[in-house]
Amino acid sequence: MRADRLVSLVLLLRQRGRLTADVLARELEVSTRTVLRDIEALSAAGVPVYAERGRHGGFALLPGFRTELTGLNHDEALALLTAGSGPGGRVLGLGPAFSSALRKVVDALPENHRATASDAAQRFLVEPETDLLSRRPAVEEVPGTTMSEVRRAVLAGHRLRIHYAATGRAAQWRTVDPIGLVTVRDRAYLLATRAGEDRTYRLSRVLAAEDLPEPARRPADVDLDRAWRDRCAQFLSDGHISVQVRVEPARREELLTSAVAVRAEEPGADGRLRLEVTFQDLRHAVWALWQLGPDAEALAPPSLRAALRDRAAAIVARYRDPA
Repeated sequence: MRADRLVSLVLLLRQRGRLTADVLARELEVSTRTVLRDIEALSAAGVPVYAERGRHGGFALLPGFRTELTGLNHDEALALLTAGSGPGGRVLGLGPAFSSALRKVVDALPENHRATASDAAQRFLVEPETDLLSRRPAVEEVPGTTMSEVRRAVLAGHRLRIHYAATGRAAQWRTVDPIGLVTVRDRAYLLATRAGEDRTYRLSRVLAAEDLPEPARRPADVDLDRAWRDRCAQFLSDGHISVQVRVEPARREELLTSAVAVRAEEPGADGRLRLEVTFQDLRHAVWALWQLGPDAEALAPPSLRAALRDRAAAIVARYRDPA
């Protein structure tokens, strides 16, 4: 851990020049005292770092000091730099590690590529904190210690003990064989097996985790993308309701936000969109379509149309006469 931090410290000084101890501490997410100890360790190891005192003082490296690495072209570096804004690493607790990796990527670029790649990366914004309607994404937080234990077990191929709180149930300890981690819309899931049966656990509901020393009972190779698709299909077939709906294009996003999944979509001759979407149950579907008013029409199943018609009739009856 400290070795990684020392490398990050050197790269920060290489890329930004003179920095104060406070700035370095903020970037590395450590105390100022730790930074000062790291500076001493670098000096003892022969790294030419020196202190400049005064109002604009700080720490810097002697000019020309660098480790020259090659192998990345401009587009490859740009892809990595812009990917740093994505949610996946943040959800899996890898944000600081990704920042450290990006510093190494920038430092690895040839001199003539470094400035242009960094400038180009500033022209892209991926997954900002709010959308055009100022809505903040609902990022599910997972405690760092829990996430670390889960990651360690997945990567090491160990069994994992988790304290899991399923919906509507008290939390229980269970031992699983982890297969992989998946992030979807700022949510993270653990794919595993338990007693030989496929299981999918939402990481925000894992209250604690323990990486066990015994090897996991799992295949050596796994197609994680296919495994996720299979589990999604199984999830959608368990008690969910499939709905065909016609909706105004301007209200499409609201509909998709409420739905569990979208199975089909095509434009209609009348300018509206025709979609096949999945809801948790009939009550969920009624609630979601009611929010859209006349901008959406349920086409099937008949039970949903009847439920919406009955609700509309009850509202009309309630407001037929003045109060």
